[in-house]
Amino acid sequence: MAFMDPKEQLNELKKGTVDIVSEGELLAKLKKSAEKNQPLRIKAGFDPSRPDLHIGHTVLLNKMRQFQQLGHHVMFLIGDFTAMIGDPTGRNEARPPLSEEQIQENAKTYARQVYKVLDEKKTEVVYNSTWMKKVTSADFIRLASQYTVARMIERDDFTKRFQAHQSIAMHEFLYPLVQGYDSVAMKADVELGGTDQRFNLLVGRDLQKSYGQEQQCIITVPILEGLDGVQKMSKSLDNYIAVEDSPKDMFGKTMRVSDELMLRYYELLTDISVADLEKLKGDLKSGKAHPREVKVNLAKTLVARFHDQAAADNALAEFERIFVQKGLPDEVPVKEVSAAENIWICKLMAELGLAASSSEARRLVEQKAVERDGEKITDPQLKLQLKVGEEFILKAGKKKFVKVKVTA
Repeated sequence: MAFMDPKEQLNELKKGTVDIVSEGELLAKLKKSAEKNQPLRIKAGFDPSRPDLHIGHTVLLNKMRQFQQLGHHVMFLIGDFTAMIGDPTGRNEARPPLSEEQIQENAKTYARQVYKVLDEKKTEVVYNSTWMKKVTSADFIRLASQYTVARMIERDDFTKRFQAHQSIAMHEFLYPLVQGYDSVAMKADVELGGTDQRFNLLVGRDLQKSYGQEQQCIITVPILEGLDGVQKMSKSLDNYIAVEDSPKDMFGKTMRVSDELMLRYYELLTDISVADLEKLKGDLKSGKAHPREVKVNLAKTLVARFHDQAAADNALAEFERIFVQKGLPDEVPVKEVSAAENIWICKLMAELGLAASSSEARRLVEQKAVERDGEKITDPQLKLQLKVGEEFILKAGKKKFVKVKVTA
């Protein structure tokens, strides 16, 4: 295939990145690739520490997809061996290693989810246990000899723990070594990772040099903020959009994103060009584009990518039916309740803060001022069946709204 001009490729690849080590090296690799008509080998690794991915993970997948579109060979590395060690990145204590059964189960779901972003036909999925289980004790000692303890302690999280007199287990030093050795085994030309992985990616460069290989370039991408716009996207912080969220949930969660964060999501989660992103910023600033419509387009884009266009159209119609036609704001507080049978509507409203008491809730129902997903509730004795996974909007009066999420 004919490759795009190397300088144009570099300009495209720089979009949404934090750091490239180094631009000059990467440009040289791209030129060599074009001259020899040989794609670069692009590596990105994911440890299957949890069974599901959120769209924060797809910032990295989008960069991989960009390399695919430019004609390069993408290798999606599932770190089933490194997961048994546990990534110490950002930890103030050793991460408990997973069992092989947990790792294999999580790895299966990863392989399914990544193809919502990557082209399956152009993606090579590899497991680092393939080569690491063949490494002998002598090989491991040889590998460990390539790096010093002083260099390891330079790593931010190790430094902080060392200075705070917190323990650092010996096996944690193995993690960046094994991740770096993966680059040797895969003969990677470029490795991608989040900004928190920069140290590990540099270890890969060093080890390739030690093993007589041309050093990989590294590209780091930002850590995506969650729906709160402050903390990084995380399931534990409940500020995430899951890759396998339903179209309705994905659309609704996206509409909760602030206008400022919306532009960052455009940059990191969509295929928008640098020029079009700048134009969009200008249109928003001048008032030519309305923030709500721009956000709706973002929500549709994400749903279409992770589901399909029909699902995106249906999610928009459902959103407008509930929020626009019924006068609800785009941002509605979310509250979790436990699954239950025959819970009294007035008791539920009081627990959710939609009414000061069950008596006040009864009056609101009798006044026909209570709605569930846009449908009026008129029976003050109504008993609800709350099933796990169910979600609905409960409205009381003109200004009080709650999105109810039913959990186990």
